[in-house]
Amino acid sequence: MISNMLLSFLFLPLLSLLYLLPKIIKKKSKFNPPGPPGLPFIGNLHQIDQSSLHSSLWNLTKPYGPIVSLRFGFNSAVVISSASLAKDVLKTQDLIFCDRPLFIGQQKITYDGIDIAFSPYSKCWREMRKIFTHHLFSPKRVRSFRCIREDEVSSAMKTIHDLALSSKPVNLSEMMKSVTSNIMMRVSFGKRYQHGHESTKVFGLLNELQAYLVDLYFSDVWPGLPFVGLVDRLMGKMNRLEKCFQDLDSFYQQLIDERLINNQKRKSYEEDKDEDDVMDILLQLVKDKLFSLTNEHIKAMLMDVLVAGTDTSAAIVVWAMTLLIRNPKVMKKAQEEVRHVIGKNSKIDEDDLTKLTYLKAVIKETTRLYPPVPLLVPRETRKDSIVHGYKIKQKTLVYVNAWAIGRDPRSWERPEEFLPERFLGSCDIDFKGNDFELIPFGAGRRLCPGMSIGVVMVELLLANLLYLFNWGLPDGVGKEDIDFDAMPGITMHKKNELCVLAHLQF
Repeated sequence: MISNMLLSFLFLPLLSLLYLLPKIIKKKSKFNPPGPPGLPFIGNLHQIDQSSLHSSLWNLTKPYGPIVSLRFGFNSAVVISSASLAKDVLKTQDLIFCDRPLFIGQQKITYDGIDIAFSPYSKCWREMRKIFTHHLFSPKRVRSFRCIREDEVSSAMKTIHDLALSSKPVNLSEMMKSVTSNIMMRVSFGKRYQHGHESTKVFGLLNELQAYLVDLYFSDVWPGLPFVGLVDRLMGKMNRLEKCFQDLDSFYQQLIDERLINNQKRKSYEEDKDEDDVMDILLQLVKDKLFSLTNEHIKAMLMDVLVAGTDTSAAIVVWAMTLLIRNPKVMKKAQEEVRHVIGKNSKIDEDDLTKLTYLKAVIKETTRLYPPVPLLVPRETRKDSIVHGYKIKQKTLVYVNAWAIGRDPRSWERPEEFLPERFLGSCDIDFKGNDFELIPFGAGRRLCPGMSIGVVMVELLLANLLYLFNWGLPDGVGKEDIDFDAMPGITMHKKNELCVLAHLQF
């Protein structure tokens, strides 16, 4: 994508380049972090691979140390690749580093930055955060969604059971996206979409949304440059973004309208209603006027819930199963624990999950090697700061490479190996934002507020998969044939779908 952008940019008037070039070429301060030399005007854009940004940045920055300075067009950036510096940025100086850059795609999709994930740090964001932590995903609220999780996971296991009886392969990548999507749809709207045109449309919209959240625009890379916005339009990028936004907005509005009508009917007939879902909670907050919420706030928050809740959980389960199939001894140990704890019960109860210490270690080790968001959502400095003795100026983009930190030999022995045992015994490292060697969900003010519901979904799904089935590969496929290529995007999904054979245990 970057190469296409550079080729297209050659058609911009030369006058713009001549006018701005003296402002771009500046003598680098000796107090700036080290980094690879870039080119005038484009900086280091030509040196990165947008399809695998986390590994590309790691390879580019390794020779220079744990903090590296880069330039993307007109934007100054630093990349953090060690636990100690991540702690400085995400905890010690969190208030300075907690802002967000608002790029074109994110600004449009999030209704000018009024969501929780991409919004700049502000009073509005603090209110949204409070809604998430105290109303939408408090411990009590997460427990209230338990029956939904167990019902959807049970349904998915029945589907796998039928495939196992017929000796058909199971597409775990597709299956996990489907079950996590249905859970979050029911948690958010109280409804699920069965297979068919409606579900295809909804899931297609969510996939399209992911692409636009990470897409780069000329206006992002060279802000303020004359004619640059015109290039985005001539390439059709703005029209495609607008269409995606309108389709999503219509989807959200339809759901809101349906809920308002149904709530009115319930009130008219004095019917009892089920446990509140996310939509009910948000509409009640609007009615109670506890927060300054509009329909746009509700839509932006629904987007966060659907995307974060669906994608990250599905990705972790698929990576975990991929690693387990490649490591049969670890698979056997995890299955023995689950089957010993659960016994001959017909299903796994969420209360049992606390006893599965090895399963939890498997999940931690999976997120160390394959964090769901390998390059944490970029931050932006609110004012000048000093990190590791280097000066970081205000409005600098800050990328914390969780993928690189998880493979840093300064923090981990044999970092490239899959060893869940490293999290057993005296090791108390967790991913809740306090141990910066393992930060798949971020840390500080920007810690993922939906982490708790995501983790319990992952544990429940993985425990069921290991308890109910033995797993093998299709004929002619060896474990060495399983690849670990990842798709580009905010969430790191396995590029090639994981298709395996399930064999009944009971």
